[in-house]
Amino acid sequence: MRAVQISAPGAPLELIERDLPDVPPGHVLIKVAANGICHSDAMPGAGMASSYPRTPGHEVAGTVETLGEGVTRWAPGQRVGVGWFGGACFECDPCRDGDFISCQNGKITGLTTDGGYADYLVAPADALAAIPDELSFAEAAPLLCAGVTTFNAIRSSGVRPGDRVAVVGLGGLGHLGVQFAAKLGFETIAIARGTEKEAFARQLGADHYIDSTASDVAAELKALGGADLVIATATDAPSVSATVKGLAARGRLVVLGVPHEHLAVHAGDLVMGSSTVAGHASGTAKDSEDTLRFAARTGVRPMIETYPLEKAADGYERMASGRARFRVVLTTD
Repeated sequence: MRAVQISAPGAPLELIERDLPDVPPGHVLIKVAANGICHSDAMPGAGMASSYPRTPGHEVAGTVETLGEGVTRWAPGQRVGVGWFGGACFECDPCRDGDFISCQNGKITGLTTDGGYADYLVAPADALAAIPDELSFAEAAPLLCAGVTTFNAIRSSGVRPGDRVAVVGLGGLGHLGVQFAAKLGFETIAIARGTEKEAFARQLGADHYIDSTASDVAAELKALGGADLVIATATDAPSVSATVKGLAARGRLVVLGVPHEHLAVHAGDLVMGSSTVAGHASGTAKDSEDTLRFAARTGVRPMIETYPLEKAADGYERMASGRARFRVVLTTD
């Protein structure tokens, strides 16, 4: 099989050949059809993998090839995906509470185990999500990270039908967040830089558009009645912080993208509005499956560019440069 690996922290991506891995009990071997490229794929190169060499990639879509001993839920040939959530230990306190995404011994695809920049992937059976036939593998791959992150952040935030949901940023996460918010029935507000993005935001389903370079974002949100929920997909800290004063009473800012700078939030703005600032992890395999099913039913789709597996380094550079519209996906065909 082919695989793209990082041999050591700071080393470049390199295409190699290796033997197919053994399939331990409780695991499956997946024939990879597509794997999305995410900003978090930089983490192995930064020395954050559990060991090296390491194959990155946590937006994996393909078919079940081989079942390990004891696996009964899945069948050979079944269309499945694996995301950031690479399984749970089922023994730590969060797992015992059923909060598997917060597993203290978290298995992360592409960091603690090899990921999907390869022809085949071994994954724990509990990390698998079924992929509906209506989605191509290339479409499904980004939904297993960017998709589940935005969809799950909205549905777990406590907002109710008819509430106002604002999405900061219209990139790889944001263009999905706007679609999900609109399809879920919320009054949807897109916040981005420049007037040229307004038409695109409305095509995605936004009811309102705020150009953060030409107006006071908080004042614009307040003029609309205040945002019950802001999901921040942008990595510019001032842009995210600027939304806090625009929250409705008991509004909630949920941070998905991770800015390099600290957020600047005045405590008085939180206290006076009984507002909340929170972070959100992606989701479990079941959350990914729910995301895929919802997207298939409602027409939510990622905008993608595809590269063959052997061009993984070029695809990664395209993503890292910010030139991609909007997700880069590696394909093995």
